[in-house]
Amino acid sequence: MTTDTGQRRLRRAWLARLSPQGEVDLDRAALPRALIEDAVTRLGLGPVGWAIELSSVVVRRIVAEVPPLGGSPAAVEMLRRGNEATTVRALSTLVDSPDAAPPVGEATLEGIREFVHRAIPLERVLQGVRIGHAATTEAFLRACTELVDPRVAVDEVTAVSRELFSYVDNLSDAMIRTYLAEHEAWSTSAAAARADLVRSLLSDAASVDADEASRALGYNLRRTHEAVVVWSDSPHAGSTLQAAAIEVLRARGANATLTVPVAAGRLWAWGVVPADGTREDSSPEAIAQALSVRQLQAAFGTPGAGVAGFARSHREAQRAERVERLRREAGQDIRTATAYADVAAVALMATDLEAAGDFVRRELGALAEPGAVMEALRTTLFYYLGAERSLVEVARRLHVARATVTYRVKRAQEVLGHGLDDRRFTLHTALALAEELGDAVLLPRTPQR
Repeated sequence: MTTDTGQRRLRRAWLARLSPQGEVDLDRAALPRALIEDAVTRLGLGPVGWAIELSSVVVRRIVAEVPPLGGSPAAVEMLRRGNEATTVRALSTLVDSPDAAPPVGEATLEGIREFVHRAIPLERVLQGVRIGHAATTEAFLRACTELVDPRVAVDEVTAVSRELFSYVDNLSDAMIRTYLAEHEAWSTSAAAARADLVRSLLSDAASVDADEASRALGYNLRRTHEAVVVWSDSPHAGSTLQAAAIEVLRARGANATLTVPVAAGRLWAWGVVPADGTREDSSPEAIAQALSVRQLQAAFGTPGAGVAGFARSHREAQRAERVERLRREAGQDIRTATAYADVAAVALMATDLEAAGDFVRRELGALAEPGAVMEALRTTLFYYLGAERSLVEVARRLHVARATVTYRVKRAQEVLGHGLDDRRFTLHTALALAEELGDAVLLPRTPQR
């Protein structure tokens, strides 16, 4: 260690006292274990844990303010990996020097290439960079004022602010160069032309010649289509997603398919299906198995004819996907395959999730409260109303005794404070939303900070 480096480290000793506010499991860091271990060796366990915790907060803020930079769990994970790398690198820059910090690595730049493929404009990417820079700088400066001797705090805050600005300026240059180079290569590729054409069909089908588009895509747009969205938590599941999409569409009777990767770990696909709705080869169990073994999920639209049906089925698949994402966020059981036809009512009612939650909590009252007891009462009452008050059917469905069903229904009415014939449709609707989306509608939404 040179004298200058040693003096710098001595002046920046306060950085070694950084530590996360909560528990940070390094095994769950977004960066590879080897990079985390190297950072811990150079910078210390506490500071690295602090940087990882900060990065998670920053990513949530970026996705909340610039939603296109998210897009899927895998895309968020890629964003988390890149931001974690830049935060740890910023820490290295402040501890040693910009020259001693690790170079901008693949973890930072792979997300930039991903944004190009998803047609996210450069200005949106840079907006995310600015949000991340502001949040990261704010955290470093706050820590500086808390940990540095007040007699030198002003000078240190000024120095840290200047160095972080220079760091982000250089990082932005590297990201812009990567974006422009990737954009030039991608814009001339067949995959880009294919993706652009599909997006045009979805956004303004009337402006696209169906026959010409069919020839360009190698897919007959004048037939009947069923859309599917397939996604994964892994940002590196590209070929797996495509193979799964083709397999499940074939299982649902498709004799031709079209696939378009749209984000890390996310793919759109369509299949030409029989116009009469026959599905001789369709097997829900086989479809669920094909997805489960690959650790994927899929959401299907309903069949639609022509270009209009192509677009409508896709919109439905996206709505079904949203229901599954809401269920997952709320801690509900994960379903590998979801058909829009099965969740259409819930999808439409949950378009405005905040309003849906207000409706559920208002209609159910104390029955919306958390806990296993209230959950059992809600579920039993939901199936009881749906089964036209058949105790035998509900007992069979829930695998409980008839007496248990009777008790729970009676207790649920007591909690509600009114009879089941009062506002029956409204009550059943609220119960359906609670059953499907759980805490997403049972608990008030927490505003993003």
